[in-house]
Amino acid sequence: MEEKELVLQSIKGDEEAFGLLVNKYKTKVFNMAYSMTHNRETSDDIAQEVFIKAYKALPKFQFKSQFGTWLYQITANHIRDYLRKEGKVKQYSLEEMQELPSPDKNHTQSIEKKQIDQKRREIVFTTIRSLPEKHRIILVLRDIQGYSYDEIARILKISPGTVDSRLFRARRSLRKKISPYLNQIGGNHAVQ
Repeated sequence: MEEKELVLQSIKGDEEAFGLLVNKYKTKVFNMAYSMTHNRETSDDIAQEVFIKAYKALPKFQFKSQFGTWLYQITANHIRDYLRKEGKVKQYSLEEMQELPSPDKNHTQSIEKKQIDQKRREIVFTTIRSLPEKHRIILVLRDIQGYSYDEIARILKISPGTVDSRLFRARRSLRKKISPYLNQIGGNHAVQ
């Protein structure tokens, strides 16, 4: 069944049709929440709440955009509300991040590389969470979720030019915050 038909059936109360929509989008909704909260349980809760909100709001869906775009708007707004409500917008400094433990000489080089790569990921995600919300959401949607500029513009209801400028500023801010630290723990890999 085509997505539009699934949406129409869901609007009429067909829970099975809505279940198919949930199955199609649940991973992306969860990943978007996880990218912003870095907590699996919280992300599961957010995803469930997003689908409940979407189900209740389906009668208002007017097919002016793709269902996925509409759902991601709900997701982005719900995550923002959650972060504000829970006070999860804590700013982290580089000093608060734990130092990478010195590698044990008995570990192989491959294990050391995995540890350094994992630490880099932790630093990047922690630093992303420390950015202002408008920069954080742009980075998550573009660089982690892989949405196009036009899709992000529709999701956030901003112009593609605003997406471009916010993404530029977000990347610049992220690079400025993490470059010295990543170079310190991982050699001479430049952050782009």
